Amino acid sequence: MIAIGGAIGTGLFLGSGGTIATAGPGGALLAYAIIGIMVLFVMQSLGEMSTHLPVAGSFQTYASRYVSPSFGFATGWNYWFNWAITLATELVAGGVIMSYWFPDVPGWVWAAIFLAVLTGLNWLSARAFGEGEFWFALIKVAAVVVFLILGVLMIVGILGDSSPGFSNWTTGEAPFVGGWLSVVAVFMIAGFSFQGTELVGVAAGESSNPKKDMPRAIRSIFWRIMLFYILAIAIIGFLLPYTDPSLLASDVKNVAASPFTLVFDRAGILLAAGVMNAVILTAVLSAGNSGLYASTRMLYSMAKVGLAPKLFARLNARGVPVMSLLATAAIGLFAFISSIFGESAAYFWLINVSGLSGFIVWVGISWSHFRFRRAYVRQGNSLKDLPYVAPFFPVGPILALVVMLVVIAGQNYQAVLDGKVLEMVSSYIGLPIFLLVWLIRRLVKGRAEGLVPLEQVDVSGLEVSSDGEESGVQPGHSGA
Repeated sequence: MIAIGGAIGTGLFLGSGGTIATAGPGGALLAYAIIGIMVLFVMQSLGEMSTHLPVAGSFQTYASRYVSPSFGFATGWNYWFNWAITLATELVAGGVIMSYWFPDVPGWVWAAIFLAVLTGLNWLSARAFGEGEFWFALIKVAAVVVFLILGVLMIVGILGDSSPGFSNWTTGEAPFVGGWLSVVAVFMIAGFSFQGTELVGVAAGESSNPKKDMPRAIRSIFWRIMLFYILAIAIIGFLLPYTDPSLLASDVKNVAASPFTLVFDRAGILLAAGVMNAVILTAVLSAGNSGLYASTRMLYSMAKVGLAPKLFARLNARGVPVMSLLATAAIGLFAFISSIFGESAAYFWLINVSGLSGFIVWVGISWSHFRFRRAYVRQGNSLKDLPYVAPFFPVGPILALVVMLVVIAGQNYQAVLDGKVLEMVSSYIGLPIFLLVWLIRRLVKGRAEGLVPLEQVDVSGLEVSSDGEESGVQPGHSGA
C-alpha cells in the first residue's frame, strides 16, 4: 500500500488533465506506458538490491557500495533534500486546499497543523507511520476505483446523458496531438506522477520480513499502478475532449477543474468538488507523511556511516531517529515562508527545485544495480542465492537510464527554446547542485572515494557502521 499510495497523488488527480490537453488521449497513454515500463525496470533493480541488503537508507547505501562513496554521499543528501522540500511543498498545497472550505483562515495556519500531525505520526513509531500511510493510500485507491467504475458506466451509456463513444479520440488532432515533442513533454509529467514508488526501498529497512515482502510488492506494484494510471487516462480521454479548457486549469487552487471532479459531477455525484477536494487533501498529506519518513531515514542512515553528524543517528526507545525527524520537520517550516511571498509562488519554486532530485535518485538506483549485479557475478556468487533476481538485466537498467537521461535533459525544453532564463534555472538547478556536491566530495576525499573496482565492491549483504563494525540495528527495531 505504501508503494501504491506513493505513486497516486496530485499528479494523477490534477496533472492527468494537462497531459491529455498537451498530447491528446493517445499521446498521453503512450507516454504513461513508456514511463511505466521504465519504472518497472527501476523497481526491479531496487527489489534485487533491497532484498539482498535491506537498510533504511537504501539508495545512499547502494550508491556508496556499488558505485562510489562520493556518489553515495551526493545521492543521500540529494534524496534527503528532495523529500524534505517535498514536505514543505505539500504543506503549502494543504493550506491552499483548505481554503476551499475555510477561505478566511491563512494557509500557514493549516501548514502548521499538518506539520504537527505528520511529525507526531512519525514520532510515535514506524508502525504509526505505516498505519497512517495505509489509510491515506486506501482512500486514494478507493477514489480511483470508484472513478474507474463510474467512468466505464458513462462510456457504455449507463450513466450520464449520453455516451461520447470514440468521438473524443477523433476530434481535431486526436488521438496524437503535437507529435513526438508533446509525448516527450508528457514524459516529464508522467515521471513526476510515478515518483514515490521507490519508498518501498526505504520501508524495506523496517519490514519484519523484507526478503518475502519486497519481491511480492515489486511483482505486483507495476501492474496495479499501470492499471490505475492507464485506465484513468483512457477514461478521461473518452469522456473529455483534449480541447476542453478545464483540463489545463487543474491545480491545487482549482480542484473544480480536476478531470476526476468533472467526471464525478457528470455522473451525478453530489458535492463532487468537495469530495475530490477531500481526496486530494488526503493525497497531499500522504505525500507529506511519506516525505517526512523517507528523508528522516535517509538522514539517519547517513549519520550512521559518518556522512552526517552523529547526532542524527540517535534512536529513541521506540526505534525512531528523533533528531533526524526534527531536523527534517524543520525544513517543513519553508511552508510558512509562503505566507510572505504568496502561496502559489512558493509552491511553484519549491516543487521545481526539488522535482529533478527524484529522477537523479532513479538514475542512481539503476546505475547501482548494474554495477552490483556485475560485481556479484564477477566475484563468483550465484544468482540462485539472491532472494529476488531482476528478470530483465542488463537491458532493464540500461533502458531505464537512457529514458531517465532523456527526461532529465528535456524536462523543460520549452523554457530553453523560449529563452525564459528564470524558469529554466528553477527547473534545472537541482542537476548542477548534485554534480557539484559529488565533485567536491570526490576532490576533498581523493582517490579513496572514486569508482569502486568491481572486484572490490562489497556484495556481502551485511550493513557496516561508520566504525567498520557490522551492524544489525535498524530504526523501528529498537536494536532488538
